[in-house]
Amino acid sequence: MRIGIIGAGAIGGTIAALLDRAGHEVAVTARGEGLAAITAHGLQLDGAWGDHVARVSAAERLTTAPEVAFVCTKAQDAAAALRENADALRGITVVMVQNGLEALQLAAGILPESELVGALALYAARYVEPGHVTVTAPGSTYLGDGSGEPTEAARRAAAILAAVMPAVATRNFSGAQWSKLVVNMVNALPALTGMSVQDTIRDARLGRIVTASMRETVRVGFASGVRYASVQGLSHPLLRVFSWLPLWAARALPRLMARRMGSVPNLGSTLQSRRRGRATEIDFLNGAVVRAAAASGRTAPVNEAIVEAMHRAEHAGVYLSRDEAAALPIG
Repeated sequence: MRIGIIGAGAIGGTIAALLDRAGHEVAVTARGEGLAAITAHGLQLDGAWGDHVARVSAAERLTTAPEVAFVCTKAQDAAAALRENADALRGITVVMVQNGLEALQLAAGILPESELVGALALYAARYVEPGHVTVTAPGSTYLGDGSGEPTEAARRAAAILAAVMPAVATRNFSGAQWSKLVVNMVNALPALTGMSVQDTIRDARLGRIVTASMRETVRVGFASGVRYASVQGLSHPLLRVFSWLPLWAARALPRLMARRMGSVPNLGSTLQSRRRGRATEIDFLNGAVVRAAAASGRTAPVNEAIVEAMHRAEHAGVYLSRDEAAALPIG
């Protein structure tokens, strides 16, 4: 099958390499050093799902129309990537492998004639260097397209991925997006401090902020009428209890998440972006919570403070000390 992968970073590179290993005809988009490395040496994959060098076609844009495409850019780059590749994507199945809540609505405005599917990658992968990705922790990919049963397009896309990694078409994809958003709340503090996710959660002061941002996200979701899906050990009943707990007791949940990540330092996608000199997804993660809160007539002061701190840190090109990060307000 002809498959296009837009964005050959940690997630896109993993998907591209695994599909190439399975015998598909894979074309990827990349830029700069990443494009040069893939062209010269292939796309290198190692880690939890084995080693492979994928000799894929690579260019800044898709040059021919694939049968199905996976859009794996950072959320802030998705609109530009869709517009740049619109001719190749028009009328085919396009899978938006994105963090946040808004990917499918964004794609629908740009590709109204395409079959659109959302996807949540729950495995951890690291963009080690240009053209080289490492899977640090295996996990599933969930695919769907709303709050009901998955469409036939979602089932077909899931079947393609399921042949090379754990993947499933799921009902209540919107609820899964919200559950993944709660998980993604562990990303901001590492990106602010330069520490791993595990070390950030284990730190007494920083862990309280991570917990507060997660609890606030859960509460905003409930206020927005969300029915949370079961994702990475989270469930609607568990998150209902979590939303009621005092902060000291609620800390048990992110601590459990840190233990499940294992001993390999998990940098999180946001810190990986900073280390590569790229803009982060903060406006599509913590910022999505702030916007959802406003839409339901609420506020999200913890996540708003985190967004503002990240913007300042990115603009100045600095990381915060533990003391500086611990001073963020959590109410």
